[in-house]
Amino acid sequence: MPESPETHIIDYRAAEQLLAARDPRGAVKLLDSVIASHPENTAARLLRARAFFAAAQLRPAELEFELVLEREPDNAFAHFALARTFERAGRPEQAKRHFRLAAALEPKPEYLEAARFDSKASDT
Repeated sequence: MPESPETHIIDYRAAEQLLAARDPRGAVKLLDSVIASHPENTAARLLRARAFFAAAQLRPAELEFELVLEREPDNAFAHFALARTFERAGRPEQAKRHFRLAAALEPKPEYLEAARFDSKASDT
């Protein structure tokens, strides 16, 4: 059966459910076909980045988050998630930059806390 836009919507929604059910690899598999057909779809790329992160596939997650940020540089969540990816990969300076961008774009408590604006140690 040929793929249709409806199939991609169903796959996207199913991928959301798989990620929520802690099956990130299953989510990635579903999203691969969606992104192959709609490479400009930022929402699908962001969901796939989250799935890669949840599956501890940090380099693919980093690349997807960066692609999202190329298209949406003001996406606070993508900055925050990329920062978490860098943090998990042991790259604290890169993480700090994106934590601060996220907090500046959207001053949510968790973004502000992660940015550590008030920490003297972070200014060194």
